[in-house]
Amino acid sequence: MADQVSNYKCPNCGGPLRFDPATQKLKCEYCDSLFTQEEVDQFYRKDEEAAAAEGTDQKWETDTGEWSEEEAAHMRAYSCPSCGASLIADENTAVTVCPYCNNPTVVAGQFVTKKPQFVLPFKLDKDKAVEILNNFYKGKPLLPKAFTSQNHIQEIKGVYVPFWLYNGVMDCHMTFNAQNVRQFSHGDEIITETDHYQLVRNGTVTFSGVPADASSKMPDEYMDAIEPFDYSQLKDFDTMYLAGYMADSYDVDAEQDRERGEARMKASAVKSITATVTGFSAVSPISTQITKLDGAAAYAFLPVWLLSTQWNGETYLFAVNGQSGKIAGDLPSDKGLAIAWFLRITFAMFVVVSIVLYFIGGGFL
Repeated sequence: MADQVSNYKCPNCGGPLRFDPATQKLKCEYCDSLFTQEEVDQFYRKDEEAAAAEGTDQKWETDTGEWSEEEAAHMRAYSCPSCGASLIADENTAVTVCPYCNNPTVVAGQFVTKKPQFVLPFKLDKDKAVEILNNFYKGKPLLPKAFTSQNHIQEIKGVYVPFWLYNGVMDCHMTFNAQNVRQFSHGDEIITETDHYQLVRNGTVTFSGVPADASSKMPDEYMDAIEPFDYSQLKDFDTMYLAGYMADSYDVDAEQDRERGEARMKASAVKSITATVTGFSAVSPISTQITKLDGAAAYAFLPVWLLSTQWNGETYLFAVNGQSGKIAGDLPSDKGLAIAWFLRITFAMFVVVSIVLYFIGGGFL
């Protein structure tokens, strides 16, 4: 039996509602009406009460095939409340869009065991994400000219990416070798004097909200590159923020991601403790001991625009921070342009070297 799902339709015209980053409300795509979550909830409570009073219709009995145990273990079936279509999604999909009526559908059943504690709403809309990508192309002399055309954008998706936000306290014990070097003159001699020190630093460093993406589908290097996010804007999770966007529930649990979170904390702790060693000509660490005293992880959805483009049969993915606009992604290079630039640089160097040799040698040979 399909899990229960819900979506948001406009109380005025019945059109689909999507979360609008500019107003932080639900907006109708057809009549542009704006609603708060409370207003939509109140409308649907009245609608449900009216439907309950009328009773329910009988359903057709249908013979169907059955999923194998292996298939069923990795798939979920849902029923679109707008058009009644049967939707299939993988086990980690938390939000999907109906392929028939294109209405955003929130899969409420998925949140029973994988409900995030927090959500960071989108601040940038789709048009802004495309503008950021087009600006990213600028100033790249080896980028194929046709690649910059907007027509090559195959897909743009606003995605709430699952993240673990780690809090922790690291206890640090570090020792350093340090040197102070000074030089002075004594008659005709230059004397160098070096003082050697051994330094000890002990301290605790407290961390809050160290992120590690919890989806194996997302490239970690992209998610790291578009940080930071402003966690002061985190909201308690509400499905309202998901309307019109995609989302995945995590498939990498907090314990599996813990190593990434702790590695980032330890690296930052070492950097912070090392920064306290000042006033020396040279400093080098001898030993480092870091112990985690305390730790916890919160589950949150963070906003990311994913844009994919096609070029010469290859797909290129770009990630844009849905809050700040910071972008990450790989770009192709035009081999012809690369060769041309190489020849130009080589020729320019040849000209410079020839001029230098001319003045040194008294003329060309």
